[in-house]
Amino acid sequence: MSTTYDVIVLGAGSTGTNVAWYARDNGLSVAVVERELVGGECSYWACIPSKALLGPTHALAAARRLPGAAEAVTGDVDTDAVLRRRDGFISHLHDDGQVQWLDGIDATLVRGQARLTGEREVTVTSADGARQRLLARRAVVVATGSRATTPPVDGLDEIRPWDNRDVTTAKDIPDRLLVLGGGVAGCEMAQAYRRLGAREVTVVERSDRLVGGFEPWASELLADAFRTEGITVRTGRSVVHASRDGVDGPVTIALDDGTQLVGEELLVAAGRAANTDDLGLEAVGLEPGGPLRVDDQLRVTAVDGGWLYAAGDVNGRALLTHQGKYQARLVGDIVAGKDRSAWADHTAVPQVMFTDPELAAVGRTEQQARDAGVDVKTVTYEIGSVAGGALLGDEVRGRAQLVIDQQQRVVVGATFVGPNVGEMLHAATIAVVGKVPIDTLWHAVPAFPTVSEVWLRLLEADRGL
Repeated sequence: MSTTYDVIVLGAGSTGTNVAWYARDNGLSVAVVERELVGGECSYWACIPSKALLGPTHALAAARRLPGAAEAVTGDVDTDAVLRRRDGFISHLHDDGQVQWLDGIDATLVRGQARLTGEREVTVTSADGARQRLLARRAVVVATGSRATTPPVDGLDEIRPWDNRDVTTAKDIPDRLLVLGGGVAGCEMAQAYRRLGAREVTVVERSDRLVGGFEPWASELLADAFRTEGITVRTGRSVVHASRDGVDGPVTIALDDGTQLVGEELLVAAGRAANTDDLGLEAVGLEPGGPLRVDDQLRVTAVDGGWLYAAGDVNGRALLTHQGKYQARLVGDIVAGKDRSAWADHTAVPQVMFTDPELAAVGRTEQQARDAGVDVKTVTYEIGSVAGGALLGDEVRGRAQLVIDQQQRVVVGATFVGPNVGEMLHAATIAVVGKVPIDTLWHAVPAFPTVSEVWLRLLEADRGL
């Protein structure tokens, strides 16, 4: 026995549920298959809990930078209260609310493991072993996301290291935390745990700097901030061996320079892999284990017939929740016959790292622009030198940079480092996406005294003022 829908979505994370929403808005019938929690990685183990852990500590740090408010701060952060608030934001790992939302858009939820078993055909195996066959009239959309990976380090698999799920849902703060990987997840959680009470936090990154996707100067500002608050940063180093003392004892990692580091827990935040291992891709001629390559209409290019789509982390284009949602909205329209294209994935991918200071960027870095043959000019300005930045408190550090295409006289990239600069990023995204001429940007007057006044100073720097 089988049931037929216009669209079958594999994965009920933020990408999959947005595909369902837009497909339903276009009048299509939709089934969404999920083997874990409706809402997915971002809602329970990534974006939401990590920011819930960071937010209270950032508020406290901001108050301490501000004379008058600093004197009122007489204690440390209440770690137990932060963890309870985190638990509330992730609904104590229950998905009733998100299931209700899915019901509200009249999409059918099917619980279980989905596998492709033929063209436009999906077989779902539930927890009790029962099987259900689903058929799609128009499309199957794979939105199964990604998972944390463990690098091939001797002994690492045996010591049960933490991944992003463990670190964002932990019930206690270890005295010493080791972090393998200096990317966004590793850096955010290193700072969160240090501020929530970890006595020692050490970040080990094999490349020569933290968060390599950002401008080098942004990485340097972050590393300086980490060192100031007692986070040890070891760049240019690799872990060659890992061990744990007994079942619950401390972890020891050996670095390639002979150094040994010890901590109660080791967070491995060294990359992610597409969730394609157990989807039955072989049935449609695909190899499992890697991302599903797609065109700008999000169709899987290696499958004929234009019926198989992939959106979000699983296609490897931009492993960010907001980009997955962007792709999802397009897919929901495309399967309904509308002319859409995911060109922003190539042009303006905004990203924010919610450390203190925040790092926010969109478009190309200076080096990426030069590598693409752009006639580059960069302009920078210190955020603490504008009135709005100085008013945020003493010793506010940060910087803004625009990457300008001199021939076209448009912004092709922007980076901001400083308190809450993520809230400034959308203006830069609009400038990059809209290819707004520099001469036109002069007439977008920033309000005084806001931090956004840095835009005026950047434009003045472009003129040599």
